[in-house]
Amino acid sequence: MKNVHISTHKKLDRRHMLRAGGISLALPFLDAMTPAFAVPPKEHPKAKRFVSASLALGLHGPNWTPKEKGTSYKPAPYLRPLQDLRKDMTIVSGSSHPRVTGGHTAEGSILTACPNTRGSTSRNTISLDQLMARYLGHETRFPSLVLNTGGSTSPSYTENGAMIPAEENITKLFAKLFIDDLPGEQARQTALIQRGRSILDIIGEEARALKRELGPGDQDKLDAWFTSVRDLESRLKINENWVHLPKPNAGTKVPRPDRNNSIEVVRAMFDIVAMALQTDSTRFVTLHMPGNAKLKGVKGITEGYHGLSHHGKDKEKLQQLARVEQAVINEWARFLRKLKSSSLLDTTMVLLTSNLGNASSHNNKNLPVLFAGGGFKHGRHLAFNQKQNYPLPNLYLNALHQVGLPLESFATSTGEMAGLL
Repeated sequence: MKNVHISTHKKLDRRHMLRAGGISLALPFLDAMTPAFAVPPKEHPKAKRFVSASLALGLHGPNWTPKEKGTSYKPAPYLRPLQDLRKDMTIVSGSSHPRVTGGHTAEGSILTACPNTRGSTSRNTISLDQLMARYLGHETRFPSLVLNTGGSTSPSYTENGAMIPAEENITKLFAKLFIDDLPGEQARQTALIQRGRSILDIIGEEARALKRELGPGDQDKLDAWFTSVRDLESRLKINENWVHLPKPNAGTKVPRPDRNNSIEVVRAMFDIVAMALQTDSTRFVTLHMPGNAKLKGVKGITEGYHGLSHHGKDKEKLQQLARVEQAVINEWARFLRKLKSSSLLDTTMVLLTSNLGNASSHNNKNLPVLFAGGGFKHGRHLAFNQKQNYPLPNLYLNALHQVGLPLESFATSTGEMAGLL
């Protein structure tokens, strides 16, 4: 017999909360609110990882975009030092996020691809890394790492559209990953986790009372929500166990780069990320590089990074900008080589991208995209239309499928990216 849906015609506010003892927790969407669905994740037999490196000021297009497409492309200037990695990465040109504009303000859409044009939503959506961490992050001590080389902003957003502040302090990051907490701090963390579990117990009682007022369809959804709450309780229990387990030994001292040399900071951050992946402390990482970079140590630079990005095609500014951007790409490539030497690159997707295709004109089209590792067949230049850009969220859908999440779409995607094998 087919399932029969019976509606009680009871209307609930979609913002309805369960409240008890001064604590509140949002309900899932029910038929009595607004129809919605979610695709459950499937277990993946082999661990997959994702690292995003994002640049707030983009890359100068002619210096990274090959003129030829396919596998026989000749490397553009920025890519010439990366020829040993040619078969490990794919270059994507002619792509961007549909309906995302606003120049620098589009930073919030780097990994969410959330449209921000007039007339569309003003609230952000969940970012690619956090969607992965939401389903798979409980398998490691840290569900994700959100980092910044010189500030607290990040491209990482929760499912409610809230930005996750980034960690920029290298000493704190190293300690968080590799230095065991003192007993007093362990006790404090345990108390916080146990309080979280007690909150779920309190809210659960009210939810069970609400269930009696709902129709069968909504009761099934509420049962599914109870399952997710129990899963959360299980993750909290796992977190409690992590508190008392020793952290891995990094085998090295904390890096101490010159804070006035952004390239040294970028290198130190990438080194710590590599160690975090090697010790399986986390599998999902974002590293944002803002436009306030300090360029001490980059030879021949007489102007600030942001000023150089607004070059207006000035020859001298373009020459200086090229030195800065090449230095950043070289550090990205060095990170890939570290992963490759430790046999992690085949299971780690590494993305380099930006919110700007042309920083000088604040243009959000033709974004720089270098995509490496992760088990894909690389070694090609996917050249899409420079005037009618291909949706970059399609690549994000590939990434979600690669970690084992069988979602049908992500943001404004239209399917998986053509040519990404």
